[in-house]
Amino acid sequence: MSRIRSKDTKLEIDFFKLVSLTLYPKGLRYQKHYKKLAGRPDIVFVSRKIAVFIDGDFWHGYNFGEIKNRLPKKYWREKIENNIKRDRKINRVLKKDGWVVIRIWEHEIKKRPAKALNRIVCALK
Repeated sequence: MSRIRSKDTKLEIDFFKLVSLTLYPKGLRYQKHYKKLAGRPDIVFVSRKIAVFIDGDFWHGYNFGEIKNRLPKKYWREKIENNIKRDRKINRVLKKDGWVVIRIWEHEIKKRPAKALNRIVCALK
């Protein structure tokens, strides 16, 4: 567990490059791992109040209903269930404060990075 990074993973770095190459020429700036917001979003457009989270499929429970009984220990089920609950709570808090919350799954970035990026671009319009 100690070797698992919570930020600046290869997936995040590659996606940040794509976001930068697409949005910087348009004059759109973002901040990474914004500490002033609940949940510390991976990408934040402060002036537009848009928070983007890049969620790992395993850690944040993508298709959790299908895989939870196959997990080897109770510890992992509880950990992922707690992550899901925390994500929902963070979404509620940020939306209540007027933020637009975008959650992008790991597999979405790997399969169709342009489509994942388009979700951010649409929110910025």
